[in-house]
Amino acid sequence: MEMPVREIKSDIYSVGAIDWDRKLFDELIPLPEGTSYNSYIVKGSQKTALIDTVDPAKEKELIANLEELKIDKIDYIIANHAEQDHSGSIPKILELYPDAKVVTNIKCQKMLMDLLFINDDKFIVINDGETLPLGNKTLQFIFAPWVHWPETMFTYLKEDKILFTCDFLGSHFASDKLFVEDEVAVYFAAKRYYAEIMMPFRTTIRKNIEKISELEVDIIAPSHGQVYKNPEFIINAYRDWISDEVKNEVVIPYISMHGSTAKMVKYFENALKDRGIKVKSFSLTETDIGELAVALVDSATVVIGSPTVLTGSHPAVVYAAYLANALKPKTKFVSVIGSYGWGGMMVEQLKGMLGNLKVELLEPVVVKGYPKKEDFEALSRLADEILKKHETIISKGV
Repeated sequence: MEMPVREIKSDIYSVGAIDWDRKLFDELIPLPEGTSYNSYIVKGSQKTALIDTVDPAKEKELIANLEELKIDKIDYIIANHAEQDHSGSIPKILELYPDAKVVTNIKCQKMLMDLLFINDDKFIVINDGETLPLGNKTLQFIFAPWVHWPETMFTYLKEDKILFTCDFLGSHFASDKLFVEDEVAVYFAAKRYYAEIMMPFRTTIRKNIEKISELEVDIIAPSHGQVYKNPEFIINAYRDWISDEVKNEVVIPYISMHGSTAKMVKYFENALKDRGIKVKSFSLTETDIGELAVALVDSATVVIGSPTVLTGSHPAVVYAAYLANALKPKTKFVSVIGSYGWGGMMVEQLKGMLGNLKVELLEPVVVKGYPKKEDFEALSRLADEILKKHETIISKGV
């Protein structure tokens, strides 16, 4: 199913493509709701601009939409971001519209030349805050480095108060509706998108949220997912996610080979729940990593459960620890529970993999063989310690 041309406001159109069937992004991220590659036409009284393109696999849909709009001339192709799901169709658009110029910043220009072999003479390089007149409409460029990539920028359409944010504030959410209607569904999709892609850049996102707050914005048009007619909905969600405030929650990613670790996890879950702590457990043989990433956004504590394989933790647990370290959630405390047969360095291995996290390591509970009475008592003490830690930081709103 193709994405039809849809009008956002007078002379401003969504001309991108929807990908209902894509189930994996970057060969890493599951896409349960599919995705879209949003591209926008802005027709000024003198010049026409295309803001971002689409993934090369969908360039035919973009071209068909431009033909439907009878766009016989594109003066500017605005490249907010060099990643190929937004830039990959630029060479084809330049072939069809040879007089067009690619408008972007110097970092993005260099990336596009490396990735897509676009000639230097096809670019107009702009600076932060610079404007580009289209006649009765004016584009302003706002640099937002490290909102995902170092060259990222936003484009603001001043007269219509529309902010084109490329990947920022988006969601992998395929829909035939242009504007957000179901905020609950979009909230979860956007949170998942934030968790998987944006969370590592939490501190720089704070600065860019403030840049947006200085603008009059009626509509936010990202390059994945639907368009927001209520910008405060997504901005307020991000303010919550990027804050340092955590929730009274424990995330437990775990693997159990012969039942020992699973027995410990089940007991520990109940111990935490008895103390009024919300628990989110993920069996790593079955877990969608996106769901685990979402759980990491708000949780105060992560407790990793693993058996010992040879001398270290289970490879699936190693992967989960690597992922958590890369995503850099605002988690405050970490511990390890699990079992071993004859020995090993599981705790030391996992601790060494979490260097990006500013966390306090709570006393691990690692048992020999199947857990015994004293091992369950140790798990209860760990639950008591977590409760004490949570009461301290969450009551203070830290």
